Parts: sequence; structure tokens; C-alpha cells
Amino acid sequence: MDEDMDLKGKKVTVVGTGISGIGAAKLLIHAGADVLLYDANPDINPQAVQEKLGGIKPRLLTGEMTEAAAEETQLLVISPGVPIDSPLVERFRTQGTPVWGEIELAWHFEKGKVIAITGTNGKTTTTALTGAILGAAVKDTLVVGNIGRSYTGEVLKTNSGSVTVAEISSFQLESIRTFHPVISAILNITPDHLDRHHTMECYAQTKEKICMNEGAGDAVVLNYDDERLREFGSAKSDVRVVWFARKSIPPKGEFAYLKGDEIWLGEDGALTRNYMNVHDMKLIGAHNYENVMAAICMARLWGVADDVIREEIRNFKAVEHRIEYVREKDGVVYYNDSKGTNPDASIKAIEAMNRPTVLIGGGFDKQLAFDDYVEAFGDKVKVLVVLGQTADKLEACAKAHGFENVIHAKDMKECVKICAREAKPGFAVLLSPACASWGMFDNYEQRGRIFKKYVNEL
Repeated sequence: MDEDMDLKGKKVTVVGTGISGIGAAKLLIHAGADVLLYDANPDINPQAVQEKLGGIKPRLLTGEMTEAAAEETQLLVISPGVPIDSPLVERFRTQGTPVWGEIELAWHFEKGKVIAITGTNGKTTTTALTGAILGAAVKDTLVVGNIGRSYTGEVLKTNSGSVTVAEISSFQLESIRTFHPVISAILNITPDHLDRHHTMECYAQTKEKICMNEGAGDAVVLNYDDERLREFGSAKSDVRVVWFARKSIPPKGEFAYLKGDEIWLGEDGALTRNYMNVHDMKLIGAHNYENVMAAICMARLWGVADDVIREEIRNFKAVEHRIEYVREKDGVVYYNDSKGTNPDASIKAIEAMNRPTVLIGGGFDKQLAFDDYVEAFGDKVKVLVVLGQTADKLEACAKAHGFENVIHAKDMKECVKICAREAKPGFAVLLSPACASWGMFDNYEQRGRIFKKYVNEL
């Protein structure tokens, strides 16, 4: 069988019973496939899986993958949490079974066009903003990704006139084969997920796969300030490359550029048009101005009118867990940036603070260095409150850089109490952990909501 297979009646094994696996299983069952749901956890509750599937009783295998199940499988569909080089996936590849990820499976059913966005940081905000702009111009606009709607769960709503704006992670890009957006964007590439991708070269190459099937008539939007992306874009001759930047003006091609407080458009090194002032928007921070410029480029490539683009940007509010204003209490402003799951993301949040700051950091260890994170403290961060698996590692790094005011907390409730005690009127308290949430929380969303709960109970 090839990648264009008809799925009706095919025996498909879906790995994982989480959100992605359930979404894939529902889509495959709708297509008439014979689905086997597999989870390596032997303690999975079959009734709970059935409830997730809306009452459909699936074939379910837990624990060890059996020879019989492996041999009958004609297509393996993996969740983003399953590495492409895992022994399970290698086993199926060795026997010649096609392996698809969530994105490839959804693409199999896509009837419209796709705008796809990736990058280490800023994906969700840029996707949500681009989706809002496109939604104001295109009747059938779908927005999928980490904002709560999976591509597999939404793709059956697509039609010949629809546009899907999709946030795509490196985990999802590992397994794409024929996925073909007409416009794509890579916002930045900084160290993250090295526990999964092992090297920065592998991680960067995985991100760059987002536009591997694009050709004449398609476009990719890239960050000119990112040295890796500058080289990548400069070498591309098969697609239209549009840049955004805030540090240096691209000498060739179309671009958006942040000059002071103004976003300008330009071409071939020359600024040609003042587009808008950053103070006309609700988003704060230089990283968000980059996200806005990327969204402007994508919307204009689609052909959305400038007045529509500007209006949607002016009305757009920060996505939950991304430098999200929580409340002001006793002269202290609290911000939830739980999506700061790596040092570079958290550096951007620290840079966006315009007050002395009490910072909450720490969580799951993705084998990343925290030196740049600590260096970003400058004179702004006054206290670092640490928790989770990386608490000791963070403290050691901070002290190695001469930052001594580090306090340990056993959980988020204690974190918030310490912050309220340490923050003076005129301060900010910022949850931006520079780490994933796993181990203490189910995900960064749960971490952020628990933080907000305790802040609102102060």
C-alpha cells in the first residue's frame, strides 16, 4: 500500500489513548477503517477509552504489542508523544508498514487549503491571531493546534473554499510525508526538546520540514533575525520567501520590519510603508511584535485587506498562559506565562516585564541549559522562586551567575504565597518556568490555571 491508500476496511493500529490518539481513532472509524487502539500502559481503563470515543467500543490492546497485532496492521498511526525513532515504530517500519502521524492522517481528509505555523516559541499566539484575521475574511476558517482543537477532530469540516490555520509542533513534523500547506511559517529555532531530538541540527531540520512539499505559488514566512532561518530561506528558490525582522532589514525580498514602535513593510532592503504602531495593539513584548509581523505577512499573502488585518490585531488579546494578565493585588501585578516551557520563551516574557519582578521557574528537565535565562534577569528579577525537578539545577545556575536570592517551594500554592510575601507594591509576579510541566502537572494549561486559582484566592 502507498501513502494514498483508501482507508476503508484497512486494519489500522493507533498508538496512544490521549487526545491525539482518540481524535485519530474517531476519524479512522468514520472512514470505515478497522481500528485497533494500542497503549503500552497495561492499566488503561477500557470504559474510560470508550467514553472518550463517544460510546464507540473499540478494539483495545494494552501492555505489550503482540505479534498477531503487529502482523495484521496495514497502517500505524502514532501520536506526537511517540518518537519516530522509538523501538515500536522501528518494529513496524522494518516489516514495511507505513507510519503516519496525526498531521499526515488529517491531511489525508483535507478538502481546503492550509496555513501551517511552527517555531520554538510563539506558535500558539501567532496561530490564534492569524486564525482571527483569516476568520474575518474567509467564511470557513478552522484554527487547530495547542489551542484545544486537534486537526484530526476538525478536518471533516473542511471544504473546497475553507482554510485551516494549523499550529504544528516538531513532534508532529517528524512523521509528515505529503502534508502540503500553501503558506507556512517558521517563527524561530532555539534549543528545546533536545531530550527527544538529541541535537540542534536534528531539531532544526525537523522544523524546516513544514515547507518540504511546497512549490511554485506557495510561500514561507521566516524570521530574518534567526541565523539558521536566514540561511535556510536564502537558499530556497522553489517557493516565495517573505521575511519579518526587528534587528536588521532583509536586503532581498519582501519583509515586515519593526522600526522603533512602528511596523513597516518593505522590499529588497528598502522600507516602503508604515503599517501600524505597536501601541495600537493589546499584546506586549518584542516577541509578540514578531508574532504580529508574521501574522501580517501570512494574511497579506492570502490576500486579506489591510484594514481587516489591522482591526483584528487591535482587538486581539493575549492567549491564555502567554504573558496573561491575571490580577493586581496590593499594587502587585500577576502574570501567567505557563507556556514558557523552555528558556528562550521565558526570556521573552522577562523582557516584556516593565516592573521589578518576582519570577517562578522550574519543572520537568528537558536537558536544557539555563544560563541565558538567568543572564536575562539583569536588574529586573529580584527574587527567583523555584520548584519541580529542575529546582536545584536552576538554583545552582543562578548562583553561578551571581544571583543569590533563590527560594524553594514545594508546590504552586506555596509558590504563590512566597511571591505575595516577597513582592512589593509596584512589582510584578511572573510565572514563566522555562521548563515543561510534566511530573507535577498534566500539562502547562493545568499549571497555569492552578497558578491563577491561587493568585485569585490571595
